[in-house]
Amino acid sequence: MANPKPENSKARTLTIDPVTRLEGHAKITLHLDDKGRVADARFHVTEFRGFEKFCDGRPLWEMPGITGRICGICPVSHLLASAKAGDEILAVAVPSAATKLRRLMNLGQIVQSHALSFFHLSAPDLLLGMDSEPASRNVFGLMAAEPELARGGIRLRQFGQEIIESLGGKKIHPCWAVPGGVRGQLVDAKRTAMQDRIPEALRTAREALALFQKLASKFEEEAAALGDFPSLFMGLVGEDGTWEHYDGTLRFVDATGSLVADGLDPRDYRSFIGEATESWSYLKFPYYRDHGYPDGMYRVGPLARLNLCERMGTPLADEAWQQFRDTAGGKPVTSSFYYHYARLVEMVGAIERIEILLDDPEILSDQIRSNAGVNRLRGVGVSEAPRGTLFHDYTVDEHGLIEKTNMIIATGQNNLAMNRTVLQAAQHYITGNTIPEGLLNRIEAGVRAFDPCLSCSTHAFGQMPLQVALYGPEGGKLDERTRD
Repeated sequence: MANPKPENSKARTLTIDPVTRLEGHAKITLHLDDKGRVADARFHVTEFRGFEKFCDGRPLWEMPGITGRICGICPVSHLLASAKAGDEILAVAVPSAATKLRRLMNLGQIVQSHALSFFHLSAPDLLLGMDSEPASRNVFGLMAAEPELARGGIRLRQFGQEIIESLGGKKIHPCWAVPGGVRGQLVDAKRTAMQDRIPEALRTAREALALFQKLASKFEEEAAALGDFPSLFMGLVGEDGTWEHYDGTLRFVDATGSLVADGLDPRDYRSFIGEATESWSYLKFPYYRDHGYPDGMYRVGPLARLNLCERMGTPLADEAWQQFRDTAGGKPVTSSFYYHYARLVEMVGAIERIEILLDDPEILSDQIRSNAGVNRLRGVGVSEAPRGTLFHDYTVDEHGLIEKTNMIIATGQNNLAMNRTVLQAAQHYITGNTIPEGLLNRIEAGVRAFDPCLSCSTHAFGQMPLQVALYGPEGGKLDERTRD
């Protein structure tokens, strides 16, 4: 958590509004003391959407379709978490084929979302340079400088989207997973079409991974300054410690790799996750209860999942995971900058798992749904979204109408860590009363590393305006930068 705002009357405030190239709308305020040092940094999420409230009174069976609209980038995450909460309320055993199909769709979403994050939002910084011109530091600039890489990234994302479309009927907001299973089976022709795309997708993911490994040495300063601090890490793991994205139990480890808690039932999340609020953000601040707020800061998502697991569970991803862990001598990787690295490892593993699932004969079964009425009045569904662990908690009446909803999203769980990252980056890069372009971008890059999902993004190309002003103790403007 950032330090309390300094009370010095000579404090100055620098505002970055909006933060560019992320999914949603936010701003950053940096509070400087009278010596020009950053004393506080805050990542403000400025929109309020109210999903938890307007779900009240809706039928349980509508919830996957409604909550899938929370995000246009990762609708599958909410679709699956919602359906799993419904499974609990119906108290049914989901058919094995339906579970495999749900897993397949989630893997497709991980691929498409990670490809968007790396190739569209982050690669311009990594390949064109943090100090390059904002007008060309975007996906179009990447296409001009690295056309084959950009084309491969676009097609890789398309591969993930086509998996979602093949199962759910459309690439965005498929109303397909339902309490008890899924609505439709996979047909053989669509399975074959997906299988035909796997070699190209795997090749592109591995090439991007190799490229990042090669580039990493050029960003040692950024890796040290953009969110390198001790924290807890949380996520799902399989029974044997294997990387997990759909089922399993929750695990917490600390920055040394020591187990803090293991084998936690996701349905009991309230006993170990608290949710704090701050007056300057609509985003909640989850924390690990045993450590209190804000000391219970933890991170979720690709970096956390690779720090938590003991293996990826597929050959190529296992090799890449070991190389990833070797960067920190086998201990957890603590720099948020390496979220980029972790996403690429996960993409390789996700494609390998997609191939395994598509080779399974049961994937074509028509036994895909269990039907039942309301047998419990509360259900909790948990799944790993591309950005981290997602909780959907529903309480219903005897007719299945929603009485109360609580959702903890991955971005919220990273909120404390994002604020700490912004503070660390600002303290490292801000000196004096000027605001260099590269400095601003590095502060924003600290947020982009988490790939926060604030709402459906419309500014992935970096074309939104940006105005940052720095004021002195008497209110006079010391410096200003504007980005059109």
